[in-house]
Amino acid sequence: MRRIYNIILAVALCVAVGCAKDDEAVVSPADKPFVEGELLVKFTADVVDVIEQRGLATRGNVTRSGVISVDEVLDVVGAYALERLFPVDDDTEERTRESGLHQWYIVRFDAQHSAESVAASLSALGEVQRVDLNRKIKRAYNRRAKPLSEQHMRYLSATRVGSAVNDPMYGLQWYLNNDGTMFTSGDVVKSVAGADIRAEGAWERSMGDESVIVAVLDEGIFINHPDLKSNIWVNEDEIFDSERDNDGNGYKGDYNGYNFAAKQGAITWNDVNDYGHGTHVAGTIAAQNNNGLGIASIAGGDAERGGVKIMVCQLFAGAMSADAIAVARAIKYAADNGAVILQCSWGYISGAADEVEWGVGYDTEEEWLAGSPLEKESLDYFIHNAGSPNGPIEGGIAVYAAGNEWAPQSSYPGAAEENIAVAATAADFTPAVYTNYGPGTNISAPGGDQDYYYEYYDADHARGELGCILSTLPYHVSPSGYGFMEGTSMATPQVSGVLALAISYAAEQRRHFKASELMELMEQTATPIDEYMTGKKSYYRYIADMDMVRPMTIDLSAYRGKMGAGQVNAAALLAAIDGGGVEMQFPNIYVALDGELVVAASQYFLQGETLTYTVSIADESVATCDVEGAKLLFRGVKCGSTRGTITSSNGSEQSFNITVREGASSNGWL
Repeated sequence: MRRIYNIILAVALCVAVGCAKDDEAVVSPADKPFVEGELLVKFTADVVDVIEQRGLATRGNVTRSGVISVDEVLDVVGAYALERLFPVDDDTEERTRESGLHQWYIVRFDAQHSAESVAASLSALGEVQRVDLNRKIKRAYNRRAKPLSEQHMRYLSATRVGSAVNDPMYGLQWYLNNDGTMFTSGDVVKSVAGADIRAEGAWERSMGDESVIVAVLDEGIFINHPDLKSNIWVNEDEIFDSERDNDGNGYKGDYNGYNFAAKQGAITWNDVNDYGHGTHVAGTIAAQNNNGLGIASIAGGDAERGGVKIMVCQLFAGAMSADAIAVARAIKYAADNGAVILQCSWGYISGAADEVEWGVGYDTEEEWLAGSPLEKESLDYFIHNAGSPNGPIEGGIAVYAAGNEWAPQSSYPGAAEENIAVAATAADFTPAVYTNYGPGTNISAPGGDQDYYYEYYDADHARGELGCILSTLPYHVSPSGYGFMEGTSMATPQVSGVLALAISYAAEQRRHFKASELMELMEQTATPIDEYMTGKKSYYRYIADMDMVRPMTIDLSAYRGKMGAGQVNAAALLAAIDGGGVEMQFPNIYVALDGELVVAASQYFLQGETLTYTVSIADESVATCDVEGAKLLFRGVKCGSTRGTITSSNGSEQSFNITVREGASSNGWL
C-alpha cells in the first residue's frame, strides 16, 4: 500500500545528536521518532563477560552491570533494567556470539533524561561500542485496501478468464500473465503483452517447494484464510496457543512465527487498525494455486503439492507500532528458524524525498550505518547465517520496498549494497507514478498504478482498481477475503515470490547457490524496460486538501537506466537455474557421543524421493548408520572422526566426514 510503511524520521538519529532543553519542553515523547527511556547498547566483549558472570545475561530488572564506569553513568540516569536484547537459544547461541549480537543490551532508565543525552554519555565510554536509539516504526499512511465484494468478484471472474490455473480470479492478475488486452480504450493503450513477471513460463518448471520459507515482516497474517492456510509455516517443536517456550528458543508459543509488536506467540490480524497489508503480501507470494478458489500466487504450489511456507514475523498489531527492537529480533528469528528470504514491504524515507511532505531520510549508506547500527548487524546475521552450505541456498536475501515518495533515490535499508530494493511498474512497463527509483534500486516489479488507470472502470467497480494488485485480505477488511492494493509494498512480494520460486526449483533440481549468486542471476535475467522510458506519462492525482482530482504528467526519460536491472522475470530466472550453481552435496555429519542424528538422504540426490540408499562407514567403532528408506539414522559410538559413503540406487555416490564429539547438536532432522 502506498506509503504505509515508510518510517518518519523527523530528527537525525545519530546518537551524538541531542535536542535543546527548550525543545524537549514542547515536544511530546509520543511525537518523537524514537522511544524515550531506553537505549540499545552494544557493550565491549569484556563488559559482557562481566555481565554474564554476574548472571545478568537472561535477567531483566537489574540496575548494575558490574563495570564501574558503566554503572556510574547508569546511576546518574536512574537506570532500572539491563536486558540482553536477543534471547538465549542454545541451538544458535554459538553463531550468535560469533556475530557479536550477544553484546547488544536494552538499557532502560528514568524518562526524565532524554535518550539523546544518555546516548551521548554512554557513547563516550570506552566500554561501549555502539549506541542506537530505539526508533519507532510507524505506519505513515492510513489508506486502506480496496475490498472486493463477493458479487463483484464473481462478475469480474466471469469477464476475465485465465487458463493456466483454475483459480477463478487469475484472469484479473495481469502482473502474473499480461496478454496486453486488459487496459485498452480506443487509441489509448496502457497495457503491453508480457509486462508481467512471466509466471506461466516459470510454472512449467516449479510452482514452489514447501522446504523454502519466506519470513514476512509486516502486519499479522490471517493464518486461517482458506487460500493461505495450507502454506503458513509451522514450528513443529512448538505448541499452538501455548504460553510457554516449549522449544526453548526464547519465544513463547511461536507456532506460526511471532508477534514482535505484542511480544506474544499469538498472531493477530483483525483489529480495526489492521489494514490487511501482511495478508495481502502473503497471498501474492504463497496463496494456494489450482484449488478452484480465489487467486493464484507466484510460489504457492497447488492442490497436489504444497508451496513455499510463510513465516509470520509480525511488526504491527492494531494500533501498536513496531520499534527497532522488534525489527532486529524478527530478522534474527527468521534466520534462526529456517527462513531464507526476508519480505520487507517497508523502509525509511528516501534521502532524496521532499522533506516538507515526507520528512528526513537517510541520504547515504554511511548515514544509515551510523544511524541504525543494530539493524545493520541483524541484517548481516541473516544474510550470512540463513540457508545452508548443503541446501539450495547459502545465505539469506532481504527484499525491501524502494519507497513511494516519487524520489530519485531508493530508501534504506533496501538501498544498502547487500539488500534488494524494488521499484514499482504499471501494466505497460512504465514506472508507477509514486515509485522511488535511481541509486540503490535493484529491480522492478508490478506494483499497481491506480492514478494511471483512473479512467478504467465498469458500472460496478471503482475507478482504477483493476490497475492495482489483487490478493488475499482478512474478512474484516474485505468480506470476500480479497481486494486491491498498490505501491512498492506490492511490488516487493513479487520479487520475494520469484526468488522463493527460484530457490524451490534449485531444491528440486538439487542445485546449490550462494545468495549473492542468485541475486546476480535475478538481475541478469530481468526483462529490459528502458525502451518504455520515453515521452510523457499522464495520470490523475487526488489532492486531499482540495478534495479534487488533478491531471498530472511525469517525464519518463528521467527514469531511463534508473529502474534497476529491469523487471523481474521468473521464467528466465528459473531457466538459468538449470546448470547454474553447483550440485548439492551430502553434508558432513556431526553427532553427539551416544547421540543420534536423522538425515533425509533424498534432499541431496536428483529425484531422490524415488531412490533407495546404502551407507558404508570406514570405522564403525566411531559411528554407525541405519538406513530406513530415505531416512538415515547416525549414532555416535566414540569420540573421533571417520569417512562415510552414501550410494543411491541410480549409481550416484557421495563421500562425507563423520565427527563424533561431546555436545554436538544431534536432536532432530538435519
